[in-house]
Amino acid sequence: MIDFNSYIDGLDLSGLQKYFINNGRVTKYSKGDYFVKAGEKSHYIAYVDCGYFNYKVHNFPEGKDYITGFAFKGEFVGDYPNCLYGMTSEVAIVAGTSCNVFQLTGEDLCKLLDSDGMKGLKQTISDHLFSQIYTQYLDMYRMTTRERYKRLLLRCPEIIQNINLKDIASFLKVTPTTISNIRREITFEL
Repeated sequence: MIDFNSYIDGLDLSGLQKYFINNGRVTKYSKGDYFVKAGEKSHYIAYVDCGYFNYKVHNFPEGKDYITGFAFKGEFVGDYPNCLYGMTSEVAIVAGTSCNVFQLTGEDLCKLLDSDGMKGLKQTISDHLFSQIYTQYLDMYRMTTRERYKRLLLRCPEIIQNINLKDIASFLKVTPTTISNIRREITFEL
């Protein structure tokens, strides 16, 4: 499992994971399949059993897609909290590899999180997600690309075996050549 999404840190999601495994619809996605398309209503959330997903936004002036995040095995994938209320998704979520998931409707998850046994978890997840996104946002300004790349490798060293250079570069919002040069510099430092 890749330790990428820091919002999970400090959260006990084991009960939620079991619920998805026991009650979710097993769904397979091929590489390139959409979990949700930007601009369409988001209805599902899933627990990733194998594979990974890319979160993407489109920059219309540049005519490019940028990866804003990933969801790996053992994590949840969905446009949270939009999926809870069937709201329009701001991101496209696309299978990066063949994936198997345990999928629920956002409406079912919302009911579960509003139940007595899960009270407060919905807000706690939102708080943790906000903290992760806010840190990423600040890092774009307070760190160099090299520092952000090194931090990414420290947090989840397996990412370079699982994600191609182009997608890592897109996530860091730089060119693949920039990441290649940084990798070479780091290698020569060792």
